[in-house]
Amino acid sequence: MKIVTNQKLISRNAKIGKYTTFASLAVLGIGMYLTFAQSELINWSFAALMVGFLLSQIGIYFSSRWGKSPRPDEILNTSLKGLEDKYTLYHYAAVIPHLLVGPAGIWIINPYQQAGTITYNENKGRWQQKGGNLYLKIFAQDSLGRPDLEVKTHTEDLQKFIKEKFPDTQFPAIQNILVFTNPKANVQAPEAPIPTLVIDKLKEFIRKRPKESALPQDCIKLLQDTFPKPAKE
Repeated sequence: MKIVTNQKLISRNAKIGKYTTFASLAVLGIGMYLTFAQSELINWSFAALMVGFLLSQIGIYFSSRWGKSPRPDEILNTSLKGLEDKYTLYHYAAVIPHLLVGPAGIWIINPYQQAGTITYNENKGRWQQKGGNLYLKIFAQDSLGRPDLEVKTHTEDLQKFIKEKFPDTQFPAIQNILVFTNPKANVQAPEAPIPTLVIDKLKEFIRKRPKESALPQDCIKLLQDTFPKPAKE
C-alpha cells in the first residue's frame, strides 16, 4: 500500500494546538488573577476566563488530532499495513482528511477516538456513545457528536471534486466507513447505514469488499495521477 501524507499541514496544525494551549493557560491565569486580586475588574476577569476557555477548546481540538502520537493517520497506516500496492491511502492530501483508493473502491475513512460502547439508534437515525470518560466528554471534546453530518460533508466535497475533474468518467459510488481507534471502544452497530467498526477489523473489512463496489484500474490511475504522489523512499 502506498501512503501520501500532508506533513506540512500536520506540523502546522500541531503548532497551532501547542501555541493555542499555552495562550489559553496564560489568559486563564490573567482571569484568575483579576478575580481574586482585582475584584473591581470583574467584567474583565469574566471576559478573560471566557476567552481562555475558548482558546483551550481550540488547543484541544488541534492537539488531539495533530499533536499527539499516534495520530489518526498513524493509526490507520498501521491498521491497513499489508494491503497490496494497488491501494493508496491519502491523509490530508486529497480534498478530505482520510481517503483510500484501490481495487475495493473509493473509501472515505472517518476515524473517531471515543471510548465506550458505540451503538446506532434506528429511531433517531444517530450513533450513540455509552460509557467513556465524562470529564473528557465535557472538557476535551470527546463526545461522539454527529458522524452522519461529517460523512455527508466529506462525501459531497469528494463528489464535487471528482465531477469537476472528470465530468465524462463514470466512477463507482463513494463509500464511507466509521472507524473507532480507541482500544476501549466497543462497537455494537450492525444496523448502522454506514459500516461502523473498531480499528482492528478495518483491513479485513476492506479486503472482503464485494466485486460490485470494485474500482476499475483506469479510474484508480486517474485519481492517483490527480492527487499528490507518495514520497520516494
